[in-house]
Amino acid sequence: MSASLPGNRELPDSQYDLSTYWGRVRQTAGITDPRTLLVGKTGLEQAKKALVSYKLGETKEMTPELWKAKKIVDATLHPDTGEPVLLPFRMSCFVLSNLVVTAGMLTPGLGTTGTILWQVANQSLNVAINNANANKSSPLSWEKIAKSYFLAVGASCTVAVGLNSLVPRLKSLSPSTKLIMTRLVPFAAVASAGALNVFLMRGEEMRTGIDVFPVLGEADKRKLAAEGRPESDVPSLGKSKKAATLAVAETALSRVLNSSPIMVIPPLILVRLQRTEWLKRNPRYTLPLNLGLILATSYAVLPLALAAFPQRQSVSAESLEEEFHGRGGAGGLVVFNRGI
Repeated sequence: MSASLPGNRELPDSQYDLSTYWGRVRQTAGITDPRTLLVGKTGLEQAKKALVSYKLGETKEMTPELWKAKKIVDATLHPDTGEPVLLPFRMSCFVLSNLVVTAGMLTPGLGTTGTILWQVANQSLNVAINNANANKSSPLSWEKIAKSYFLAVGASCTVAVGLNSLVPRLKSLSPSTKLIMTRLVPFAAVASAGALNVFLMRGEEMRTGIDVFPVLGEADKRKLAAEGRPESDVPSLGKSKKAATLAVAETALSRVLNSSPIMVIPPLILVRLQRTEWLKRNPRYTLPLNLGLILATSYAVLPLALAAFPQRQSVSAESLEEEFHGRGGAGGLVVFNRGI
């Protein structure tokens, strides 16, 4: 992200008020904007150069062009490493990367083999996205990534196959109710396994902790500027397991908030549409309608879910381990990167 660029003048976090939910929604809508995927290496370098000019004091104030450059950089670079996130795993590509997999899981009439294959594909993508966007102060080894992957795949397949075999046995339910419940089986599998996937893929953070930093007051910022040092040059206070647990839990919940409408709304609408005479006469439109419903719901929901919690989370130092007590910055607060 832009914080990793050289220069002792800090960029504003956002043109929106990130202390409010709707401010974070508008900010997240920029980070998840798929148009940023069209910016190539040259465009990224130009955006970085424009932001460095501001951080060095050569450009005096933020302009619409600089805000656009910041959106490109924030959507492309990892906030901890400053390196580009692999394109398919960026949050700006999240909807497109998940579209085919989600459509596959929501395909009516999948047998056991099809259910398992699509759950494997979904969890494979989840592992890649979670790993690419995780806090990098406590990276996972390849062995632990593999272990987490197989546990998440096993969980999702167990839930999906188990519920698919259970629903037909519920004799007291009407056929229409059974149909709806069958269509909602992927939601139960994705919601439970998606949350588990986050905890598994980022379990190392909870075991070893993540870096926390003091929140800087205006006096601290002026002192750093006078010394010619950027705010990102402030050393970590140490690694906190409590901060890591909070970061991972919030990220897992945001994943459930994101997947719930996507896995519920399109299949329920499709069930209704399949009862219409028009779709009965034109069944070839079922797949395009399904894809369209998933795409529209995904783009509408993603910013709302990701904005549920701030990406850079500020908490009281007193709420963390005893070693951080009394070491908070402005207002006694510390800050850490939650990840996405």
